[in-house]
Amino acid sequence: MRFMVIVKANKDSEAGVLPDQKILAEMGKFNEQLVKAGVMLAGEGLQSSSKGARVRFSKGKKTVIDGPFAETKELVAGFWLWQVKSKEEAIEWLKRAPFEDTEVEIRQVFETADFAPSDPTGELRKQEDELRRKVEAQRR
Repeated sequence: MRFMVIVKANKDSEAGVLPDQKILAEMGKFNEQLVKAGVMLAGEGLQSSSKGARVRFSKGKKTVIDGPFAETKELVAGFWLWQVKSKEEAIEWLKRAPFEDTEVEIRQVFETADFAPSDPTGELRKQEDELRRKVEAQRR
């Protein structure tokens, strides 16, 4: 099972304040543990929303909204993509993270097989598998 682990933004992350050396070192050690255990597939911090944009799709119209965005508690400051056996395992890993005064969300990622009932011929799954192979080949 794959899980997206979503680190919520705060005033500092939205102001572009980088974590201090101690926090970066602790996070580096934690990430190293995740990699050694085969859990971490990806992980990145994100620039503040002032450097981002949103695109709203409504009734055929596309509207671009430049950041920053007001509701800091609704923003994402970073993420991981983890491969674990269960949500409980993801939670146990997350409890070991060196965070203070923040909130982190865990969400299971859909797998191709989850869409089997909507894809009786298997054609959509074949397309998805082919796209995943192409993406993986590009990363090499």
